[in-house]
Amino acid sequence: MPKKEKKPGAGVVPLGEQISYYAGSLGSGLIYSIMSTYILDFYMNVAKLNWIFVLALMLLARTWDAVNDPLMGVLMDRLSPKRGKMRSWLFTMPGPIMIFTILLFFAPGLAPVMKMVYAAITYVGWGMTFTAMDIPFWSLPNAMAPGEKERGLTLNLGRMFNGVGAAVPMALVMILPAILKKFISGSDDIDVAKYLITAVFCAVAGAALIFQTPFKVKERVPLPKSENGGKGALRRVLTCKPLVLTALMGILSGGRYLYQAGTPHVARWALYIEGKTAQESMASMQMTLSIAMAMGMFGAMVAVPFLTKKLLNYKQLLIGSCLVGGVAGMAIYIAGYDVSMALLFPLLVLCAIPLGVINVVAFPMVGDALDYMEVETGHRENGLGFAIQSFVIKLANALATSSITLIYPIVGLDPSESQSTRAETNFMGLIGTKTPAEIVSVRKGFFGIISIIPAVSLLVSIIPILFYDLTGKKKDRVTAELAERRALVEAQASEA
Repeated sequence: MPKKEKKPGAGVVPLGEQISYYAGSLGSGLIYSIMSTYILDFYMNVAKLNWIFVLALMLLARTWDAVNDPLMGVLMDRLSPKRGKMRSWLFTMPGPIMIFTILLFFAPGLAPVMKMVYAAITYVGWGMTFTAMDIPFWSLPNAMAPGEKERGLTLNLGRMFNGVGAAVPMALVMILPAILKKFISGSDDIDVAKYLITAVFCAVAGAALIFQTPFKVKERVPLPKSENGGKGALRRVLTCKPLVLTALMGILSGGRYLYQAGTPHVARWALYIEGKTAQESMASMQMTLSIAMAMGMFGAMVAVPFLTKKLLNYKQLLIGSCLVGGVAGMAIYIAGYDVSMALLFPLLVLCAIPLGVINVVAFPMVGDALDYMEVETGHRENGLGFAIQSFVIKLANALATSSITLIYPIVGLDPSESQSTRAETNFMGLIGTKTPAEIVSVRKGFFGIISIIPAVSLLVSIIPILFYDLTGKKKDRVTAELAERRALVEAQASEA
């Protein structure tokens, strides 16, 4: 009996294939999170690099990404290797990204200048190898699933598993010091071991999870070839209104990354628990802040697939979540750094909701924008489109992380003062060396990391989304027309 054909756009991706992709998503989260969350702490406190060099390195690396990411996207679009436009990269890149992730958190005993050279090579090398893996990986659902709904769900769940992976290094960095102090004496040595162990685990496990993906996943969707890349491809991307608006939203909402990268600073310089030592207070506060934000972020990530199924579209979700997060951040700032944890905790949960929503919906929105491009122009710049999104994430993250470094001199602290929980003092240690007004300035400045700065960022990011119109009937028209075109292509291919 002949096998029954599935309708174009119906669910065609087998469960095993989906699980394989989600496992790779988790692995990607392991690797990206250890770098994005802790590289500043590692550079300033373990490698002990000059803060001006660290700031310059991060900003210059993002400038290079502005060239490197689109180049990678164009390269992926134009090449057609036998093992697949996207899968081929996933066979070759997990090994290099594993090596660079470990080297990134290795602190060799070099002279200061050579340390900076080593940091520059490994940081830029990590960025280039991660890009060569990341762009094909998140472009893959476009070739896996022909239907917009199935592709969107695959990306939604993929980003959710990516967020789960991102939480693992955070947990390890908080748990390991208590274990390591039984075997290692000296806070410096504990910090070195903490980061190296976390990096090795995340690099090896993450690379293995990514590497298994291309063995199980198939590129089954007939995507149009990009035969005239370069300026033509870039022009199509930059004139694709929904894609540009999605990218602009991602950049403007970059302050959301402060919630994760800034918690060690806030726990040290802004908040304090009476009756505890500085170390105990910082550890408790950092744990509390991380739990609150994890609840908001993961709660939103789990809810998004259900909310988008029948109730809300991506535009409504983004606007609503950014409003909630922005207002909550404003409320935290108005309440002040002396606010009780009973009030601060639920407000932080609300602040973190946009983290989960943006993390999940931005990638399906890129896929929708590429559908629109394909219908309007006959071309689909998958690699370049997702390269723009990759660049946006790295740029927003780097700007947020770098801004933390700048807060130190703004509030009158030596930037070499670390955010590391190994430091035996917090803002209480400033008593006697600074006036009460100066101490208030320090606390307010760092409290802004989890209140006013991300709040303003989230509220401003709503502006471009107000002009995003790939929703409702327009989106349905694009989806239907694209399904008809692809069905025609498949029919012609089967007849040939």
